[in-house]
Amino acid sequence: MEKFDGKVGLIQRVLPNYRAPFFNQLGAACKDGLYVYAGQPRPNEMIKTTQSLENARLTLGKNLHLFKGSLYLCLQLGLIDWLEKSNPDVLVVEANPRYLRMPAAVRWMQRRSRPVIGWGLGAPNLTGPLSAFREKRRAAFINQFDIMITYSQTGALEYASLGFPEEKIFVAVNAVTPPPAHPFPQRPEPTTTAKPRVLFVGRLQARKNLDNLITACSELPDSLQPDLVIVGDGPDFERLEAMASRVYPGTQFTGALYDDALADQFTQADLFVLPGTGGLAIQQAMSYGLPIITAQADGTQADLVRPENGWQIPADNAQALTHALENALSDLPALRAMGAESYRIVSEEINLDQMVSLFVEALNRSLA
Repeated sequence: MEKFDGKVGLIQRVLPNYRAPFFNQLGAACKDGLYVYAGQPRPNEMIKTTQSLENARLTLGKNLHLFKGSLYLCLQLGLIDWLEKSNPDVLVVEANPRYLRMPAAVRWMQRRSRPVIGWGLGAPNLTGPLSAFREKRRAAFINQFDIMITYSQTGALEYASLGFPEEKIFVAVNAVTPPPAHPFPQRPEPTTTAKPRVLFVGRLQARKNLDNLITACSELPDSLQPDLVIVGDGPDFERLEAMASRVYPGTQFTGALYDDALADQFTQADLFVLPGTGGLAIQQAMSYGLPIITAQADGTQADLVRPENGWQIPADNAQALTHALENALSDLPALRAMGAESYRIVSEEINLDQMVSLFVEALNRSLA
């Protein structure tokens, strides 16, 4: 893999556990080191954070969280002191105007004629009061960066619509796993007697819309109703379990599973469904050769889930979910072929190796 011959600083509001493999691999590609600054989440966010990194120097800062909801702002204390000590050649920041110390960090780099790379989901259209004014401010915010990295082609188009040069936008599709080390799972040929198995893996909370999945399974024709397995834990566990006992008895709740126990669930499933927001488990499911049904959320699913390997449905649309499940479970041999395409996508196109490679390319371009 190509290397970056320099020192990189990278600022995160928080550093979730699932992101640690990416930072470790990126750090190994930075010859003069990767320096990461991150604070702690709000208690109600329930984000499990990383406290150390193997191939990067992590500084745990202090976040001051201000206001709530759409008014939320974050003040990262000690950020400029960290910049003075780490003294990076290139700085990568989250492209989020809610982080109040970000402009000061950008100015610190610009005074030294060093590039700053923005990293963000995209910039969807704004609506409501003062939308034109807010759009102008957002364009100014985005155009202060030297390079933009986004998770999806959708995000790239949105940044380009704000006037950011297309040749300076890099799409590094969000990845949390390397290419699968295991071979493509060989599932038994589908039969008319065995029930298909539908799998969900993730944290059990309201935004996952698991109510819709349970209800959709109950509304399928009897001949198509699957075994439904829900893997995970969270604040919605008891409510969902009680609901399922009424609406779709037999739904299996396993609690949180890891390693071989989780791998067994992926291997035994025929279809993976994510009816709400999130999506980190999608790539893991694809690495086990599973076709996907996912709700449209922040645009990152568009590059992962295509007509060749699954279905994207409107968010929080129970009828669309029922329709997608009926289509999927009506043709199990076709599901097997779609699962093979899922495996190919995460093996060849979208994985941690590819994401790190795109970041290194962007870093090198920033100094060109």
